[in-house]
Parts: sequence; structure tokens; C-alpha cells
Amino acid sequence: MSVHAFEAVNAEGQDIRLEQYKGRVLLIVNTASQCGLTPQYEGLQQLFQTYADEGFAVLGFPCNQFGGQEPGTDEEIKDFCTLNYRVTFPMFRKVEVNGPEAHPLFRYLREQAPEDADADPNSGLYGHLRAKFPELLEGSNIRWNFTKFLIDREGNVVKRYSPTTGAGAIETDVRTLLSKTTS
Repeated sequence: MSVHAFEAVNAEGQDIRLEQYKGRVLLIVNTASQCGLTPQYEGLQQLFQTYADEGFAVLGFPCNQFGGQEPGTDEEIKDFCTLNYRVTFPMFRKVEVNGPEAHPLFRYLREQAPEDADADPNSGLYGHLRAKFPELLEGSNIRWNFTKFLIDREGNVVKRYSPTTGAGAIETDVRTLLSKTTS
């Protein structure tokens, strides 16, 4: 099984089979428009623009599970991303990423990469989570908005990045995967 086995509905309401991304390196991100991390859209868009022609895509999945920071409709979210951050990478309908209603793709991603590879338990984010949302630190739960999953060309989950990790810190890993040919 791989990421390519899943489907999701894009922001325009179309069913998208992720197998259409076979041969591409992906960065799958749960996003939010009213989060302190929302400016990461800028770096994600820049990363997408820089490497799209080499076979890279960012897939954005809005989620309202973290402090209610994504309350808008799918259309409002897409408009916000386009107007404020000039996002051109694919955006999907709002999903849940934790709990019994989690989208199957995110259950799979969490199973394949249960921990943030670069988590800093002494960071402000983790301190906040320990104090206010300790359940998010349990098991493979996604900790907050802007958790990122790097996927290779075959659809395998390579790495999970913490919410505070910006696109610039991921760029070397993206370039490494892009330099590998498919088997």
C-alpha cells in the first residue's frame, strides 16, 4: 500500500485519486488559515514553484481540529490562500486528521510516520500542547496545524515534520528525493 491508494475531494469538489501523483515527490500538509503558523503558506508555495517542474507537489488539507483555526468553508479557505499567499498548489476539502473521523489518508500517514522526526519537546509549541492539549502528544496524533509528510515518487512516506518546521528546512530532503529516479 502507498499514498497512491487513497482518494480525496479537492477544494472544487472533485474526487481526486492520489495515484495521479505517481512519479512525483509530495509534501502533504494539514493547514489552517487562522493559525500563528499560517504564514508557512508562503514558504510552501515557494517550494512548490521552485520544484514543480521537477516533479514536486504540495497538497494542502485544511483542518479545523486545532483550536478552531480553520472555521471557513472550502471556498473561503481556497480564496484566502489564493488572495493572501498566492497559493497555486492543490488544496483539498477540509478534513479531520485525528480521531475516529480522521480521513483515511491521514490515518495511513500517521501509521507510517507516527512521530515528528524533528520534534523539539522543549519548544514553545510542545510546552503549549502539554499544558492545554496533552492528548495531542499521545501516540501518532498529529500535534497541530502544518504537520508535514514527505512522500517519495513511489508513494512511500519518507518523513514527518513538526508543525513549526518551515519549508526551507525541508528543501534539502525534497531535492534529495527529486534526484532519485523511480524504480
